[in-house]
Amino acid sequence: MIFNPVEPSDYPKLKHFFERQPYNLSIYSLLSIIVWSNCLFRTYYALDGDTLIISNESLCNPDDRYLILPLSGSELFTPERLHDLAIDLGYRHYWFVPGDYLETMSHRKMECWFEIIEQPEFEDYVYLTDDLVQLKGNRFAKKRNLIHQFIRDYVEKGRVEVSVMTPDRTGECMEFLEKWCEQRHCDAEGNENLACEKRAVIRAFHHLNIMEGKGILVRIDGEVSAFAIRSHLNERMGVLNFEKAFSDIRGLYQFLDNESAKQLFSGYQWINKESDMKVSELAQSKKSYHPAMRVKSYRLSLH
Repeated sequence: MIFNPVEPSDYPKLKHFFERQPYNLSIYSLLSIIVWSNCLFRTYYALDGDTLIISNESLCNPDDRYLILPLSGSELFTPERLHDLAIDLGYRHYWFVPGDYLETMSHRKMECWFEIIEQPEFEDYVYLTDDLVQLKGNRFAKKRNLIHQFIRDYVEKGRVEVSVMTPDRTGECMEFLEKWCEQRHCDAEGNENLACEKRAVIRAFHHLNIMEGKGILVRIDGEVSAFAIRSHLNERMGVLNFEKAFSDIRGLYQFLDNESAKQLFSGYQWINKESDMKVSELAQSKKSYHPAMRVKSYRLSLH
């Protein structure tokens, strides 16, 4: 079986594997797989009939390698089939195994073939789209107040423009990202995750159209001050892959989040905001929007 590096140009060839994939974990967005490739891990794919197999190889440690669940138009792989596939390909682990997959399989049968280990840092936060559009009730009162302040101070004074992200706006989005990263020290030693995310965002900017991603940007006084990018996950759920705003502008993040729900997730019942990577500030922010559910991630390791 021949594995090839995943590239943005592969999107049209691979997208039909993802259009009806059944999982609610954000890693199973094809845009996510492509833009995060070559960040800490290099992502490869192979085709076996009507099955897509994806592997990841660490750029730092050659022994750190894994598969994710294969995607097939004709079958949901059983634990035994997963075991045999891993053995055949020379892998010992599956990462990002969704909790909703494990719920469809016999736990006892799974434990015959694999050790099951939870990955709490990759547990996704999922929200009802209507909740984030309407922001009804006392639980969202603080969010509404911050949005109202932003509208009063910026929107009503004609200082704000919300636009669809298009290729001709890549340059100004890149300028904003550089400024945002300067504030967060993305390129400093020890900030590998932020540096990696920066590369993923840049890849998304440059290939958004071919990967069928959607984005919006917010200009204040003519300059990009925030942006958001969404990708398709399954028929009912989209993924908010990236959401960046200047944190010193009061209410901007909340305004961006609300506009993203309205403009990017029309037609989706659910918004997946990915995981918090066990970063306390990120976890606090995601919890403050009151997720309707969490999607657990697991690692399966051969005995």
